[in-house]
Amino acid sequence: MRTVRESILDVLRARGITTVFGNPGSTELPMLKRFPEDFRYVLGLQEAVVVGMADGFALASRTTSLVNLHTGPGTGNAMGAVLNARANRTPMVVTAGQQVRAMLTMEALLSNPQATLLPQPAVKWAYEPPRPSDAPAALARAVQIAETPPHGPVFLSLPMDDFDAELTEQEDRAGQAAAARRITHAAAPDAATVAGLADRISRARSAVLVVGDDVDASGAWDAVLALAERTGLPVWAAPVSARVSFPRSHPQFRGDLAPAIGPLGRQLEGHDLVVVIGAPVFRYYPYIPGAHLPEGTELVLLTRDAEEAARAPVGDAVVADLPLTVRALAERLPAAGAPVPAPHEQVRFPEAADGTLTPLAALTAIAQGAPENTLWVNESPSNVPQFHEATRIGTPDSYLFSAGGGLGFGAAAAVGAQLGAPHRPVVCVIGDGSIHYAVQALWTAAAYKVPVTFVVLSNAKYAILHWFAQLEHAQGAPGLDIPGLDVTAVADGYGVRTHRAQGAGELTKLVRDAAAQQDGPVLIDVPVTTELPSL
Repeated sequence: MRTVRESILDVLRARGITTVFGNPGSTELPMLKRFPEDFRYVLGLQEAVVVGMADGFALASRTTSLVNLHTGPGTGNAMGAVLNARANRTPMVVTAGQQVRAMLTMEALLSNPQATLLPQPAVKWAYEPPRPSDAPAALARAVQIAETPPHGPVFLSLPMDDFDAELTEQEDRAGQAAAARRITHAAAPDAATVAGLADRISRARSAVLVVGDDVDASGAWDAVLALAERTGLPVWAAPVSARVSFPRSHPQFRGDLAPAIGPLGRQLEGHDLVVVIGAPVFRYYPYIPGAHLPEGTELVLLTRDAEEAARAPVGDAVVADLPLTVRALAERLPAAGAPVPAPHEQVRFPEAADGTLTPLAALTAIAQGAPENTLWVNESPSNVPQFHEATRIGTPDSYLFSAGGGLGFGAAAAVGAQLGAPHRPVVCVIGDGSIHYAVQALWTAAAYKVPVTFVVLSNAKYAILHWFAQLEHAQGAPGLDIPGLDVTAVADGYGVRTHRAQGAGELTKLVRDAAAQQDGPVLIDVPVTTELPSL
């Protein structure tokens, strides 16, 4: 008779999930014993880093990732990263060990008495199988739920004595049958809906497209680009985008919408129809009141997420598969004339008087050294406009940023992304404050020789919080500066090769050399000036 462990491993094999990200504890060892050779275990030194690596891996590889955490304490440590994964819509199965069933009622040490409540509401589904024999089918169901749009993390609590339990032949077959099921998610809108939207666009005096993260995530990049070029409509990026979903050097691209109600509404003045594709309406922060839309402006949202459609404060919505919907819409619309290119003058920021690079000068130097097929991971929140100005990303699957607003994503996600897309160079641009939320990821990168290029923009402060302090009239708030950090010394201690760049030319060469090698991670520390964003 086969065991639950053997059946679970076959469920994972059937779903193509053979990489496990984890930080093991005593309650996880029964799952991991006699670890099979066709599986890969990636160790992280802290649970939030483990989830962050799995996040980047899933997004870069377009697969579902698997996480193994240590009962309640490990799940608790990981919760910030799980919230980021939820916001990123990452297909992820999070498992956590549980005390043996015989001691759950007495709540022995390491029991998680309400295991399914702890990760909520950050996960789409949380479950603890009522019997050992239910574990394989529960795991198969978890994968299906994680992969159902909108994608997201799910959670399974697995008692440690379940894994050696024997299954009957019928029970074993049930788990494998559940794993073999394939569910296709391709809900197309009806022809009347598409025709009605095409008519609204045709009748509009000045329509505009707004594209969001799910364009890139759903594989709708080419369809959206074709729609934009066919119609000649201007294109904006949705506020606080975590992915790039339209070529940023394209003549129809107009930039990023502001993440605040009043300023965003003013940006859309002059347009009578806004067509939003694959983005919430809208991701706002901070609160600056005003009209969501200009007077007389209508909005239509195309989304795969029914909840996203329901919570939008304005406009109509169509819930359907994005590539199918956009292609059908383009076929209904007549071809327009050539679009008028938007004037774009690159803003130039010279080095400061003391030789310190401005963020844009540093990011331009980084972009000049990075290969064309770079997969960028960004966690320098105060320098996002300068990042996009410098990099001008023009291909899909090339940019990752956390949609959740919490720090700790960048360094860990970059390691996972490189493991998930080993054929592409990964460059992680990160602030000296941000990197310390997941600094343990450097050890994993060094231990597994993961060739990520980490570029740390160091200004010895939480610069984005200085901006918020001005905006919220909270000057004098403590804890916004972080002097005395030496990230190269920390990285050296983890076994990472380090450099400190002073000028643009040196920085470009260091990035070029680091991205060209495959012998492990490189960290480049770059002192920069502080430039606060504006709305």
